[in-house]
Amino acid sequence: MGVMALSSTSVLITFTVFASLFFLSYAQTCKNHTFTSNRMFNSCVDLPYHQAHLHWNYFSSTDKVAMAYRARQGLKGWVAWAINPTQTGMVGAQALVAFRNSNGSMMVYPTPISDYNPSMLPGTLTFQVSNISVEYINKEMIIFAVLGPLVNITKVNHVWQSGYAVSNDVPQMHEISSTNLKSFGDLDFLAV
Repeated sequence: MGVMALSSTSVLITFTVFASLFFLSYAQTCKNHTFTSNRMFNSCVDLPYHQAHLHWNYFSSTDKVAMAYRARQGLKGWVAWAINPTQTGMVGAQALVAFRNSNGSMMVYPTPISDYNPSMLPGTLTFQVSNISVEYINKEMIIFAVLGPLVNITKVNHVWQSGYAVSNDVPQMHEISSTNLKSFGDLDFLAV
């Protein structure tokens, strides 16, 4: 009986070690991510909800930010990342939203969030956005863009979201879960 217990314990310990190593290798942080086309970012943060990460380069000479927002998402859903220049939270956010449209290609565009029932249609933001694009790789939607100039703005309130439905090429409302309601925070573009 002692030998049997020892073997079971050894098997359990071995399984636990291998499972831990698997999950550690599967867990991805922003620092070990490699982008396509040799894109490189000096700064990044792992966001606490939606399996999301934000990467950026801040260019002080032009007050512009090259950024990549990536989040795990299925092809029927959508992701969004935004700066809110006036307050914390969703209302007032200047968003970039990405999803797969009805013809099967990936779509990304800016949309201002003016209330709690936004249209989610393309719109003009309070700051310039250029070089906007999206990729879908390894079950992640990745938004790339250059923001600005963001004159005298290096610390911002930002918001990120994901939803599970797109109808007629328009992202539908996200869930009202605790993670969705907590998906905002402060961001310092000068942080490395």
